[in-house]
Amino acid sequence: MNRRLLPLLTRTDHRRSATHCRYKCGDACDAPVRNRSDNPTFREVVSGTLSRRSVLSAGLVVGATGALAACGGGGPAPTAAATPSPSAPVPPSPGLGFTAVAPNTADAVTVPEGYAQQVLIRWGDPVVTGAPTFDVANQTAERQAQQFGFNNDFLAVIPIPGDTTRALLVANHEYTTEPFMHPAYVAEAPTPEQIRIGMAAHGMSVVAVALDPSSGRPTSVLQDPLNRRVTATTPFTLTGPVAGDPLVRTAADPEGRTVLGTLNNCAGGTTPWSTVLSGEENIDQYFANGAAVADPVLKARYERLGLDGEASERRWETVDPRFDLLREPNEAHRFGWVVELDPFDPAAAPRKHTALGRFKHEGATVRVLPDGTTVAYMGDDERFEYAYKFVSSAKARPGTAPADRAFNQTLLDQGTLYVATFTGEARPDGGSGGRGEWRPLVESRPDGTARSFVPGFSGTEVLLFTRQAADVVGATKMDRPEDVEPHPVTGAVYMALTNNDERGVEPGAAGPDAANPRPANTNGQVLELVEDRSDPTATTFAWSLLLVCGDPKAADTYYGGFPKDQVSAISCPDNLAFDPTHGHLWVSTDGNALDANDGLFAVSLAGADRGRVKQFLTVPRGAETCGPVIMANCAMVCVQHPGEVDDASLDRPASHWPDGGTSPARPAVVVVWRSDGGGFAS
Repeated sequence: MNRRLLPLLTRTDHRRSATHCRYKCGDACDAPVRNRSDNPTFREVVSGTLSRRSVLSAGLVVGATGALAACGGGGPAPTAAATPSPSAPVPPSPGLGFTAVAPNTADAVTVPEGYAQQVLIRWGDPVVTGAPTFDVANQTAERQAQQFGFNNDFLAVIPIPGDTTRALLVANHEYTTEPFMHPAYVAEAPTPEQIRIGMAAHGMSVVAVALDPSSGRPTSVLQDPLNRRVTATTPFTLTGPVAGDPLVRTAADPEGRTVLGTLNNCAGGTTPWSTVLSGEENIDQYFANGAAVADPVLKARYERLGLDGEASERRWETVDPRFDLLREPNEAHRFGWVVELDPFDPAAAPRKHTALGRFKHEGATVRVLPDGTTVAYMGDDERFEYAYKFVSSAKARPGTAPADRAFNQTLLDQGTLYVATFTGEARPDGGSGGRGEWRPLVESRPDGTARSFVPGFSGTEVLLFTRQAADVVGATKMDRPEDVEPHPVTGAVYMALTNNDERGVEPGAAGPDAANPRPANTNGQVLELVEDRSDPTATTFAWSLLLVCGDPKAADTYYGGFPKDQVSAISCPDNLAFDPTHGHLWVSTDGNALDANDGLFAVSLAGADRGRVKQFLTVPRGAETCGPVIMANCAMVCVQHPGEVDDASLDRPASHWPDGGTSPARPAVVVVWRSDGGGFAS
């Protein structure tokens, strides 16, 4: 089949344009459900443990007012709760005193009264010294490889030791939307130069930024020797047990240790040793001719990751044969990893950490324990996929000397990879919660070998085909686990589950369970996980749903027990961050199913207003809010794919953000701060 060349029809079920779905993830939502495993259903796992009131034919109850209903899309309209009397106002916690931004569809970044904003860097702005000025009508691959890439997603700000005037900004460039990049673009016949421009617009950017002397917020981009572009042709080093394996050897790399490029880099994380982790997500859409593969074992492996198309959307295989699976069947095995980049060493090849498993990584975030053990949390961003963590066996070195930093970049090559299972039930307070277990998949050893805990899989097979291995151990099928972030103070882990409109809908698809409580879920939820003994190396945990997102008036939503008439409606949580001053959770959204632009929201995690959600900003029409960075005196977001709506293109723009006039829409990084110079959130 060739799902990548569908007509551009409006996708009212997902609240995203057909163009967006086509270029971001290869129409993953129109593909068959990939996870057809027969691991136990929720009812089989917890048979006999749920009370009668907790299970109805439509799913679990969330709240005492009624049964679950679909959140739009492929099911009935949400069930409205009985209109309660207005609740008594609850004073906001410190840091939540700003006036919430109202939902809107403006072609602008909208921030609260009393706040200012600035575009820091946009697609095409110079990165390396001597880079040419952006000219959308005369772009070349050579130019793009020196300029800020397209569709910025994850964002990190890395302090420079001993320097209070500069910092390093690192951004992912997740994917390219060619109709918004090239005049008169013909999707079925892109030119070789257009293809190479797309390759150069992927990857990552590193730029030095000047810091305001009074607040420390980034104010401008600097020309600096540390500035760097990483693209789809930059050499990467494979590390861990899969490095050198026959399944990653290619004609161009017979040793199986050097990969050109990184693709579809979504979210990520920063490490205490000042490197950046980046997740390779929807890598399947870049490879052609998986549908024509004859070998049944290889074909099944491809299909589980979505590598079963014909011609690829961007036609990269026409200029580089490694993207043709019939010509180079192992190239796809070299993508789908977590990569680590050292922003302080432009000459160093970034690493692909195979010990963290291969799947559609949203990102990876780490926590280092007092004894140096490093724990990484990860989500596999597709319907019915899984949540993972990795616990290192080696210990981080606390020093900042080059030798210490080099050693710490090997920590994610040695340790044990786990996958999560969840059991639980609805609670009387209207939420749900229960217990969970991290089940071991594979141990990566210091000698470069791997020990499998999964029957029928070798160690390297677990790492290469992690989804199939997780199927075998009975992992819980989740509603698109995206960002998974440990709180820097409490250690509680928060997981954004963006949506899953196929749950309980398509024949054979898993039905609702306590952690994923709604059929046809188009609004998503946020899960809170506390590991036993508050020890991130523990293999058991307690969990609860902090938010069941959607219209607060609907009976199937839950806002941490906080009165729902005092919250901002939130839909499709994606990326997570924490306020360093007050400890609040900040959530960016992707695909708001409530007919408004995406935004950034603050959520109280403790005290009388636990569960209060306040919208802080909205992004322009058609855009997604990505990569939030919350600093003491500012917030930063990536505005991804502005104007990406149906029937729009560079020639027929739906947005002129950020430059206005008749300028093309350009993904960009925005800084927001208080106009009076005070602390960021009040």
